[in-house]
Amino acid sequence: MIDQSPNLLSLHDEWMRKALREAETAFEEGEVPIGAVIVHDGQIIASAHNQRETLSDPTAHAEMIAITQAAEHLQDWRLSGCTIYSTLEPCPMCAGAIVQARIPTVVYGATDQKAGACHTLYSITDDPRLNHRCAVLGGVMADDCRGILQAFFQMQRSQGKK
Repeated sequence: MIDQSPNLLSLHDEWMRKALREAETAFEEGEVPIGAVIVHDGQIIASAHNQRETLSDPTAHAEMIAITQAAEHLQDWRLSGCTIYSTLEPCPMCAGAIVQARIPTVVYGATDQKAGACHTLYSITDDPRLNHRCAVLGGVMADDCRGILQAFFQMQRSQGKK
């Protein structure tokens, strides 16, 4: 269970704003604007945004890149004691990686009706059949997180893309 006291909720907003800055960078680069940060001991140890187009890599989601950065920073694949913040509910691939990395806490902004794997379509992060489960808090700054995605796809459609 995630503590939802007012002080902690404002801290979640602070970290989510950092993830939103990453999403803005993705937007500027023509990538789907999703950002992620990983916090350990009150410090950001990883910060990333989607780079699928840039890297021509279907696995280059913000969360995947951030997990790799955090593991490198901690010199350990086990990211216990970390919290991942993502502007969009993680997909099955990212949720699986979060579970495999043993990240105990997931905080996300907007729900993903098409691929959400924490609450919406799947519950990978708290599936009792898996060897690790995560506490999940969704909806943090959801309007801002949803808004940047909507603006991006509206722009893409107006340009005849996607």
